Order: sequence, then C-alpha cells, then structure tokens
Amino acid sequence: MKHLSKKELFSIPNLMGYFRLVMIPVFVWLYLHAVTDADYYRAALVMGISSITDMFDGMVARKFNMITEFGKFLDPLADKLTHGAILLCLLSRYPLILLLVVLFAAKEGFMLVMGAIKLRQGKKLDGAMWFGKCCTALLFVVLFLFLLFPHMPIPLVNGLILLCGVVMAVTLVMYVRVFRRM
Repeated sequence: MKHLSKKELFSIPNLMGYFRLVMIPVFVWLYLHAVTDADYYRAALVMGISSITDMFDGMVARKFNMITEFGKFLDPLADKLTHGAILLCLLSRYPLILLLVVLFAAKEGFMLVMGAIKLRQGKKLDGAMWFGKCCTALLFVVLFLFLLFPHMPIPLVNGLILLCGVVMAVTLVMYVRVFRRM
C-alpha cells in the first residue's frame, strides 16, 4: 500500500470526512438521550450538518483537484457508518426499521466481499453506480425525515420504510448483476 502523505491525509475534503465520522457518536448520544422534540431536532441538526459537509467535501475535492485515493475510501466509509448509526438509532423507535438494517447489512456486506474479491483479481468498481447513488440519496432523505419529524404517523413511516426496502433490494440485485459481468 502506498504511503499516505500529510497533504493527502489532511486535505480539506478529508478533514470534512473526519468531521463526519466525529459527528456519528455525537448524533447517537443526542438521539438516544432525546426526550423532547427539541432534543430530536438537535440530533437531526447534527445529521443535517454532516450531510452538508458530505456534499461540500466532494465539491471541494473536484473543484480544487483534491481527489485522493484515501478520500475515495473515507467518504463512502463515513456515509455507510452514518447511515448505519441512524438506522440503529431509529430501530429504537420504529421496529420495521429492522428490515432496512438487514437489507443495508446484506447490501453493504455483499459490496465489501465482492469488492475485495474483484480487487484481488485486479478489477475494481470505479465509484458508485447511478442506482447505488439513488438508493443512498433516498435512504438518507427518508431517514432524515424520520429524524426531523419524530411524530410522523406510523403508517407513513412504515410505507417509507417499505419503499426504501424495495429500492435497496432492487439496488442489491443490480449490483449482483454488475459484479457478475466484471
């Protein structure tokens, strides 16, 4: 593995990635200790700031030619850990979220194992596919809505969970097809 320079490790986009990682335990603590609506809004604010940082790190990296191999690893790692933390926290409030936790683990586990296998064969998936990005965006928007509106009617919550579950399952099937063709 190539030695990572200080310039690469401490680039502005990577610093934003580290910030997003630090926000995860802050969010988890805020959410799990929330009692009032204001407490839930504070947790949602932390995730909102994290998502804005996620948007800006990519823009800064592209605009100022600061794209690094380490950043290509760090950014999706921060995404997955953030989504996983939100899902697990929401599980304490919405039992059907377990469906998304299982699908998320299956999809990300598949991607990790197949990515490692293909990498050993000298092949790699160069970034997320459009359907993976759509799935991630939908998941984040829905999870953020659950954070922002803690009293959303349960039938609506369950409908959104099922929608995300279907999209996640279809995304997994599409990634299986991509890896089969590689």
